[in-house]
Amino acid sequence: MHKSLAFFQHQPIRFLDHSNTSTIFTFSNEAMTSFAIDDAIATAVSNGEVNPTARIWVHNDTIVLGILDSRLPYLERGLNFLQANDYRAVIRNSGGLAVALDKGVVNLSFILPNKGAVSIHDGYDLMYAFIQEVFKRYTSKIKAYEIVGSYCPGDYDLSINGIKFAGISQRRVRDGVAVQIYIDVEGNSKKRASIVKQFYSLSKGRENTNYIYPEVNPEVMGTISELTHTPFTVHEVIQMIHQTMIDLGAFIDPKNLLPSEETVFIKRLEQMKKRNEKISTYL
Repeated sequence: MHKSLAFFQHQPIRFLDHSNTSTIFTFSNEAMTSFAIDDAIATAVSNGEVNPTARIWVHNDTIVLGILDSRLPYLERGLNFLQANDYRAVIRNSGGLAVALDKGVVNLSFILPNKGAVSIHDGYDLMYAFIQEVFKRYTSKIKAYEIVGSYCPGDYDLSINGIKFAGISQRRVRDGVAVQIYIDVEGNSKKRASIVKQFYSLSKGRENTNYIYPEVNPEVMGTISELTHTPFTVHEVIQMIHQTMIDLGAFIDPKNLLPSEETVFIKRLEQMKKRNEKISTYL
């Protein structure tokens, strides 16, 4: 067992499953809301108000953009394409580039107290080792390295035999850190990648840009179901995530969100809306 997984031993962890929640607080359950919630939780965790938290979230067809994506020279063309194909667009508050979400993609956040003890590499390694543990009955071949041609490429692309099925990012708020991963579980990974590929093609055009955006190749993207030859459902993977934490020694805390988290959430949601003003003018 990877040494980072010792974190879960005798650790109380609040588990929030927001995968089937139509509303959270009094707001719609969309990607913008989810990023604001993670920030609110990170604030509460950093203040010692709540235990470290694992949060599951699933959204309808959405392309989550990075800050650099918002600087594409012909962004309006790409956004119009997404809208024509019934995809929402949102600029997130954590690192990385465009990612495709839909009902076949599970998002998991580990929200931990930092206190200067959780380095960036620690956060990535924890999530990487945890996902290996979740799927260890089905494969021992999950690796972490950049998959060229994938969307949102990075050193912690998770893949099997060179085909990416998940990607990890981090967001640090006060003394809290949110380690976030998307996992392509089921559905059409090639379609997801093709949508992102066309978005970049239209948004970049033939312009030379200061930043090198990915040349997306749908053939290097897949689902964990395809790669393990196991027909997982989103519901099954959520159950596996929950059980793996228990198996690693965590004490699951069923408490819901606190009123103080709702207060911070409202402020963070307004910040998310302001961050997204640029693209909202195109839609």
